[in-house]
Amino acid sequence: MKKKHVDYLLLISVVLISIFGIIMIYSASSIWAEFKFHDAFKYVKHQALFFFVGLIIMNIAMKINLEFLKKKSNLILSICFLLLTLVLIPGIGSVRNGSRSWFGIGGFGIQPSEFAKIGLIIYTAKYLERNQRNMKDVKKGALPIFIVIGVFFLLIMLEPDFGTAMVIALTLICLIFISGLKISFFVKLGILGLAGIVGLIIAAPYRMARIVSFLNPWSDPLGAGYQIIQSLYAIGPGGLLGQGFLNSRQKHFYLPEPQTDFIFSIISEEFGFLGVIIVCSFFFFMFYRMVKIGLKSSDLFTKYLVFGLAFGVFIQASLNLAVVVGLIPVTGVTLPFFSYGGSSLLVSLFSVGLVLNASKK
Repeated sequence: MKKKHVDYLLLISVVLISIFGIIMIYSASSIWAEFKFHDAFKYVKHQALFFFVGLIIMNIAMKINLEFLKKKSNLILSICFLLLTLVLIPGIGSVRNGSRSWFGIGGFGIQPSEFAKIGLIIYTAKYLERNQRNMKDVKKGALPIFIVIGVFFLLIMLEPDFGTAMVIALTLICLIFISGLKISFFVKLGILGLAGIVGLIIAAPYRMARIVSFLNPWSDPLGAGYQIIQSLYAIGPGGLLGQGFLNSRQKHFYLPEPQTDFIFSIISEEFGFLGVIIVCSFFFFMFYRMVKIGLKSSDLFTKYLVFGLAFGVFIQASLNLAVVVGLIPVTGVTLPFFSYGGSSLLVSLFSVGLVLNASKK
């Protein structure tokens, strides 16, 4: 019997780009880490630890029975719901940057909304497989799953974490779109969603400030527009080949915490247009390999699962890059495999592990 192999091109590219991400976290964070903790390697050591744990988790995901995941999808979703509820309780959930979206464990933080992303994709994949014939009927097919998505969206918005909520919503809408639901429904949903987003922006003054700063960052250069202005100051001088590794100026206390959401700005500054091409090419290549695996999957649950994971990573990366270059308002979305953050890296590597698992079939 022929031995089944994983998609090695996808595996190797993800490992290499994750290592590049760790190197860039050192470059972006060393100045701030030295000033704050007297340890230039503070952030990079944490990220390296999560990377090695992530490799173990990815290996487990490559070997786990996908049928088992399907059977336990309701349990997985219930655990995610419980965690998202608990994190909202003062004393249990930790507040960071104005959002109660973390569980503090020692010096580390775990973000349950990142794991809810995976739980919802698994549950939606199973739902779409079971209700394939009903998906053209909005009431019987689409409405129940959109109610589930809406509940989780509301819980994450209560933290509040608008960026993660949008990534999850867009990912699952794309996944449901390919199930065969009528386009007219998505047109109505888009109008309703746009009205909802406008309402959420109006309801929260800080979101309105972000919109104003997006339209004209220089109207408040030391306030709401400060981060995007500093990001553009980093990208602008990058040129074709950049300022050189470790030579970023904006990481010297200009761009706030550059190792997180705006790490792409530092990559652009130090590696120029070449760095932009490398990062964008990686995400396009990864998306291509994942979609190719999804198309080859004969099992409908596996097909939906792979497509959902592919949409999740690609949409999150696209939103982050769009924010950094000033195409959309600041959303607080991390760049997968690059931004500092254990939860994001673990979930990203686990997602790739599940896709590699599917590639063996």
